[in-house]
Amino acid sequence: MLRRLLPREEDFFALFERHAALTVAGVQQFVKLVAGGQNVRALAARIKEIEHETDVITHACVERLHTTFITPIDRDDIHRLITRMDDVMDFVESASERIALYELREMTDEVRELADVLLRATETLVTAIGGLRNLKKTQVILDACIEVNRLENEGDEIMRNAVAKLFRETSDPLLVMKWKEVYEALESATDRCEDVANIIEGVVLEHA
Repeated sequence: MLRRLLPREEDFFALFERHAALTVAGVQQFVKLVAGGQNVRALAARIKEIEHETDVITHACVERLHTTFITPIDRDDIHRLITRMDDVMDFVESASERIALYELREMTDEVRELADVLLRATETLVTAIGGLRNLKKTQVILDACIEVNRLENEGDEIMRNAVAKLFRETSDPLLVMKWKEVYEALESATDRCEDVANIIEGVVLEHA
């Protein structure tokens, strides 16, 4: 009877996977948003909806953590993993909200490049997170984590060049400030992807 009342271990993995898939969908919407500066408000609204959906999953995961006696991986790792995953979508939503609020319509090459890096990072995390269910293909998971770390470094370089270009070529200080905030939000999103990858790597090595 008690076994029937306990949430199944794989429920956590299902929540991770659903969250990761939604995050990719959110970043895809952001890529569309910065592709041409069209339908900005509509796309920003959709990104906000996705961000809310990921919040719901995060809260469900945390609640389940408090009601589950036996967890498939360490409790702290589950909590850290889902919260860092949630941070990614929070920063994407922050970037899209700023573009909409500041009425930025002429997109920069750099914001497109940062969005592309972020999309590749979130797509790679889907592979890493999907491997957590059985931890049999450890090298596939670790390779994905390494790739996310590489993409974070790529994003850092784009960010540095983007900010330097802003100060060098943009005469309007308000415009500099607006784009810098957008860039920083995207960089933070990519940083959180790296955090997620590092947590996953730690879980894999612990269970190896």
